[in-house]
Amino acid sequence: MKTNYTAKPFVKWVGGKTQLLHEIEKSLPQSFFQSKSVTYVEPFVGGGAVLFWILQKYPNIERAVINDINPQLITTYRVIKESPNELISILYDLQDDYLYLSDAERKEYYIKKRMEYNKFLATDIETAALFIFLNRTCFNGLYRVNSKGKFNVPHGKYTCPKICDEDTILADSQILQKVEILCGDFAQTAIYAKRDTLYYFDPPYKPLSQTSSFTSYAKEEFDDEEQIRLRDFCYQISKQHSSFILSNSDVRDVNSEQGFFDSIYNMFCIKRVMASRMINSNPDKRGRLSEVMISNTNLLYQI
Repeated sequence: MKTNYTAKPFVKWVGGKTQLLHEIEKSLPQSFFQSKSVTYVEPFVGGGAVLFWILQKYPNIERAVINDINPQLITTYRVIKESPNELISILYDLQDDYLYLSDAERKEYYIKKRMEYNKFLATDIETAALFIFLNRTCFNGLYRVNSKGKFNVPHGKYTCPKICDEDTILADSQILQKVEILCGDFAQTAIYAKRDTLYYFDPPYKPLSQTSSFTSYAKEEFDDEEQIRLRDFCYQISKQHSSFILSNSDVRDVNSEQGFFDSIYNMFCIKRVMASRMINSNPDKRGRLSEVMISNTNLLYQI
């Protein structure tokens, strides 16, 4: 399969890293540019903005591995890789059905499809189609689930949502042919840690306040203990001479005395970058905020 289209995220994704690609590129270790054969690992792939960008820009990445704890998201990646045309056909049917409905009928249709998705009885291709449909028609492109793992984002009000982006799906499918796709805990990617392996981590962000985390990406909570377990994982792969870059919220930006990441990652390089955040229940708190970008680039062989 050959396409002339650019691969990019096939879903809208809150916290996507498109705006930080330049900062990520500046944090790449010198060894990355010098190596003729790099393995790229992304244990929290999410929408895939970094994945699709880095695989297209750097042909020295000969192997890539992605992972995520969200099974429906990973199913969608696998379907795009293996059965893009079948997926496109179903998405066009959903798009044709949805766009010709009135506003009230669209909401009813959305709720029906959300219920169908939450039964977990669909085939992989149907699951992928429903995942993309709900993402394109829900409020703000959020992905939020309850304690039972049921998707519960309300209907969005878009005049003409592009439910089937055929060009992107075909381009993404081509890129994904050299990508190994895993589903589960981030720690299972430890087997790929070696020299000339680059990890990029984009875990669930630590909330900036008790009220700022109004989305649950998975039924499993990613609390401070999980953040520390991820820190330990970064230390582990560093000892195996892998490079890593990690993004997270800058809690110190809200409270200058809150040094959570500065404390637990004090053996690594920490810099602060600016990013736009448009998802907040309080409009006054939307805008550009500081984030931390952590790496072992300069410390790789000193751990």
